[in-house]
Amino acid sequence: MKIQDLFKEIFSAISGNKGRSGLTILGIVIGIASVIALVSLGQGAKNAIQKSIQSIGSNLIIVMPGAQRGIGAGISAGRGSAQTLTLADADAIKSNISNISGVAAVVSRRYQVTAAGNNTNTNVIGTVPDYTTVDNETIATGSFIADEQVNGSSKVAVLGPTTRDDLFGSGAEALGKSIRINNQNFKVIGVTTSKGGSGFNNPDDAVYIPITTAQHYLAGGNYISEITVSAIDQASMTTVQADITTLLLARHQISNSASADFSTLNQNDIVSAASSVTSTLTTLLAGIAGISLLVGGIGIMNMMLTTVTERTREIGLRKAIGAKRSDISLQFLMEAITLTFLGGTIGIVLGWLTSLILSRLISIQGQVTLFSILLAFGVSTAVGIIFGYYPARRAATLNPIEALRYE
Repeated sequence: MKIQDLFKEIFSAISGNKGRSGLTILGIVIGIASVIALVSLGQGAKNAIQKSIQSIGSNLIIVMPGAQRGIGAGISAGRGSAQTLTLADADAIKSNISNISGVAAVVSRRYQVTAAGNNTNTNVIGTVPDYTTVDNETIATGSFIADEQVNGSSKVAVLGPTTRDDLFGSGAEALGKSIRINNQNFKVIGVTTSKGGSGFNNPDDAVYIPITTAQHYLAGGNYISEITVSAIDQASMTTVQADITTLLLARHQISNSASADFSTLNQNDIVSAASSVTSTLTTLLAGIAGISLLVGGIGIMNMMLTTVTERTREIGLRKAIGAKRSDISLQFLMEAITLTFLGGTIGIVLGWLTSLILSRLISIQGQVTLFSILLAFGVSTAVGIIFGYYPARRAATLNPIEALRYE
């Protein structure tokens, strides 16, 4: 059979029953679109989490108060709930540990902040000048906290751009204005550059004040929530983490590391754990969407078996005039593959559009990759071959004499 004749037959068979062909294609369209959209959002969520973690700084080691609980448990348990780290610990790390570029002690807690008749509930971070180096913060206007303000427990504040917008209006001038935190007045001395974050710990939605001010007027104690240390390069992170652990164990007079009253997290470990979770979730979502693709494949098999039955006499006639089994088999197999290919093409476009729409609705930038597109084409073709093989084989093995007698 010539290729052009084969395609003419396929077009004639599919267009001969547009309604049934359309519904069959629809099953593949829904399956492929679901896989594309969900994998895209899963990849987008993974990238967003990695970007959020990396936006807080590079080559970081985070020291938190309380016993070691592991990555997931440490995060879920909340930071700063224990009181085992002090500002002196941070100073000791800065003085005694080599291969570091900065150390930032932090006291953080959410407070209701008011100004100019507006209010917002945001994260108030008491910290030191090194915070800009460690956490990659830059100042858009004004200045950040200085050593003199830390030493004098000054009531000054640096606003994140989102907090500035919430309190004074979008893009408004905030320098020199007053805000109120926990019944204490603070003067705004700067606004940070937007990092484009989102969620509960959005770095753009924060207020930065001197750490001593936070301890004296807000937290009411000498303890800190965490110490963030920036290694000079990625190769030094493991060594720096080990050195910090040894130093703090000695300072806290703890001989057994299993009994440590603090825990350390390596930024690479956090990124790896978050990526593992999102990858697992993406695979699960793709698996669920794949069920609809399986249903679509069964629909193709059902349609092709029905077509074989309806065209039994035609098959018998073709065989009677010399058509080979391979010709009959190829014709019906190509019909099934064509249906899935059309469904796959439409499904990819629909999945991409769905990804764009969902990205706007849930603020996660979906990412349709070349791999996901090739995977969709591959899967749709495989579905056509797998679910079209049996009907094609059944058509090819029909007895021509019995087929011609079929009513």
